[in-house]
Amino acid sequence: MDKTIVQLVDELPSDNITVKVLKALDYVAPGQWDNLVGFDNTVRAITGETDANVIKRIRDRADSIYLDPQHGYQAAVKLYQIIDKADAAMGAAALANKVSEKISFLSFLGNITPKADVTQTIDLVLKIAVEIIAFCKINGIPQPNPQEFANILANNYQNASLMRMAALVCIDGILPLGPDFLIKIQELISGADVGNAIAQNPIFQAVNSSLPGNTPSDKVGFIAQGFNSVQGWMNNLVTKTGITPQSVANGLSSFVQIADDNLDFVAAFLDQTTNYYEHTGIQTVARSIILQAHTLVKAEIAEEAKKPQQQDTSSATKSKSDTPTQYEVNNTVEVWDEEDEEWYKATIQKIKDDQFFINYVGYGSSSDEWVGEDAIRIRALESSDDNGFAVGQKVKCWDEENEEWYSATIEEIRGQQYFVHYQGYDSSYDEWLDLAEIR
Repeated sequence: MDKTIVQLVDELPSDNITVKVLKALDYVAPGQWDNLVGFDNTVRAITGETDANVIKRIRDRADSIYLDPQHGYQAAVKLYQIIDKADAAMGAAALANKVSEKISFLSFLGNITPKADVTQTIDLVLKIAVEIIAFCKINGIPQPNPQEFANILANNYQNASLMRMAALVCIDGILPLGPDFLIKIQELISGADVGNAIAQNPIFQAVNSSLPGNTPSDKVGFIAQGFNSVQGWMNNLVTKTGITPQSVANGLSSFVQIADDNLDFVAAFLDQTTNYYEHTGIQTVARSIILQAHTLVKAEIAEEAKKPQQQDTSSATKSKSDTPTQYEVNNTVEVWDEEDEEWYKATIQKIKDDQFFINYVGYGSSSDEWVGEDAIRIRALESSDDNGFAVGQKVKCWDEENEEWYSATIEEIRGQQYFVHYQGYDSSYDEWLDLAEIR
């Protein structure tokens, strides 16, 4: 199962090399980034809420929003994760190239790895493209729009999002390519062979399916358009802050030993060892979802407060034996067969506590057996969709990782997708599943 936004935020590290790098770059975007980790703590920091029940409702609603395929939050996080994983591999290639330049008997590495400047340049422009796509997914913009992104970047980007872009300029721009990094990038993307260089790049291949366009040329065009749209902002950031390769290196020197002639080595090393896009990307997505969930929860609480508090005295005096049960003797039910991984129609013959003695329809009494409540269900055919499923219905869901079927209840149906709640688990595990994943 894919991780929920609650799990992703709970698993963010409070201190590692990525966090150290981002803290060292605080002077570039002062006060914009605080390493918020732990979902409940993040809710408190963003919304100011302290009521445990309200925070729980926000947490539950946040997971539902994140996993809803109509939103682009999950797709945005996956893009941030993909770009960082591919970046680590390319960092290793760039490092190998630099080693071959410095050590003569390893010069063969330079023949099998891309030139570091080219690698770093493509890395940066692809990260910009991914940022534009993720921004549009997070904000519900149907098509990636570089110009709209550039306007927001210049006027409204803040918190983890602004820190991510500042780190991009420092770690993927100035440090490996030097103070004239924008000129170098412009020269590369304006070159005649830019399409071939980018198309062969492993990072491009990793995110290719997410880039707009029908042909490699279209996709390279979008990448170039994305860089051109933010080039002015990047130049303004450098001018305003006065950042240089040396100032970035000085900020990192507390935990990385750096010599002035090895800045390109450091940049390749950081590409390998940090995942600042994924880390801050999760924080960006979490902030957006928490604010949305908070608004919805507060509206629900306000509506609930308007409803008159009524005491149903008649139901309060009912005895436990008067409460109807879901299953009764002679009910026709469906029984799960673990071996066949199918539901079979049966009739309840006896009930003892939470055990049911059933007779399979069309089979003799030799097949009668006792089964637990987890293995039976009643299917409401009159309210089922075309696939035979209905909201509130018990289903079995396949977990590929554990290779096991889990019992769940359908909470919502949208076309061929089903939002389920796993029985015996809290709502942080709720998720959307495709038709093929449920029985």
